[in-house]
Amino acid sequence: MSAAREIFIELEHVSVARGVKTVLHDISLRINADEHLAILGPNGCGKSTLIKTLTCECYPIMVPGMRVRIFGRERWELFELRKRLGVVDADLPRQRTLHTLGRDAVISGFFSSSTIWPGTEVSDEMRMRANAVLEQLEATHLAEKPVGEMSAGEMRRVMIGRALVHQPKILLIDEPSNALDLAAQYELRQILRKLAQQGTGILLVTHHLADIPPEIERVVMMRAGKIVADGPKAELLTEKRLHELFGVPVTLTQRDGFYHVW
Repeated sequence: MSAAREIFIELEHVSVARGVKTVLHDISLRINADEHLAILGPNGCGKSTLIKTLTCECYPIMVPGMRVRIFGRERWELFELRKRLGVVDADLPRQRTLHTLGRDAVISGFFSSSTIWPGTEVSDEMRMRANAVLEQLEATHLAEKPVGEMSAGEMRRVMIGRALVHQPKILLIDEPSNALDLAAQYELRQILRKLAQQGTGILLVTHHLADIPPEIERVVMMRAGKIVADGPKAELLTEKRLHELFGVPVTLTQRDGFYHVW
């Protein structure tokens, strides 16, 4: 008998407000830690808020029947939870990270910080792990390069390294192709393919169909703060479904396992 799969998240009847506006409405969702899954939907549909709910940056509205369990627990100390998650934000690194060398930016993932602050104790094991991750991402040439001197694609690669360095249970990556040119988008997608093939759980949030690598088997579609579909990629990525999701006529093609629309 095969071992039971570890469950990353269980949401039941979850609604989330930001300010005075409710942006997620009655969300129920279950994701395994080893899954390869994409959350797809137009801008403003609540995808990023859902990610922030999964990482406990946003909290649900308390209503009867609402339930949130992360790795089987309803309560977490936030820093302890972050050790289990690898999160890559949609935004490129902020000002404090720009003067940090690539290796140090990766090492900062051990501390859930934007850089390595003075007085932080970095072990030889941490440095070795950072070097291994940079090699895994084919980014060893970025180890001694300041983040502020990197291209957008190089920054994204280092931020993925930062998310992976502490060996999280699952990688959550939000709108990965933002600000990337065609070459950097291609490189990013190959990195995601390699990670998926190596067994890393991936939860990808995007509104670009071409971001979804062949290794992702399941798609969750969101519109207006609600989950409108959840199922196998081959069943959901159709012209009819995408027209309903984005509200525009869609022509769909497939090549080498990737889907493209215009």
